[in-house]
Amino acid sequence: MKAMILAAGRGERMRPLTDHTPKPLLPVLNRPLIEYHIERLVKAGYHDIVINTHHLGEQIRTHLGNGSRFKTHIHYSDEQPEALETGGGIFQALPYLGENIFLVMNADIWCDHSLSPPVMKTSDWAHLILVDNPTHNSEGDFAMQKHRISNDGEHCLTYSGIGWYRAALFLGCSAGRFPLAPLLMQAADNGRVSGDYYQGRWMDIGTPQRLNELELLLSSDKE
Repeated sequence: MKAMILAAGRGERMRPLTDHTPKPLLPVLNRPLIEYHIERLVKAGYHDIVINTHHLGEQIRTHLGNGSRFKTHIHYSDEQPEALETGGGIFQALPYLGENIFLVMNADIWCDHSLSPPVMKTSDWAHLILVDNPTHNSEGDFAMQKHRISNDGEHCLTYSGIGWYRAALFLGCSAGRFPLAPLLMQAADNGRVSGDYYQGRWMDIGTPQRLNELELLLSSDKE
């Protein structure tokens, strides 16, 4: 199975750290955050990975190379002259990802999910991992009942930034900049999105404070 890491963002909330370093290369215990993701993906059996790039993307390409030192193969989907948002970025990378189910994960999260692929119905276009709502997203994103994702419910959970997709989700889309959320919402309304609620460790590493919190967490694990 193939995987994609979303790494094209500017990282505005991380400034000034991201003025000269792309967010995926920010260090956590002296290692770039994206290396943790790649190692977890390889451990889960993903040996063909696509990484989209934009802001300071050449640094990512130079650091990771072709992926051989991680025992995987890395393709790059460069987004120029502008970043394409999540939807447009995945759409541009579809030639690498193919028609079968593929994993997409955000570069700016931390999660100890196994990344084992779910069993999806042939009619499903996406399978999302939902987590408890953090303080910065207290209202959540999607509701879920019996592993089916919906846009309405008494209690919404937060999309973790980890999901499996089929290319069919992007039918009718055109090349260019567009978000992913409206596609997922429409697919959920049509009953084509499944999901799981994950209760393990998850963090959105979107600010310097949260980056420091992750480093403290991993430091305590080593003690």
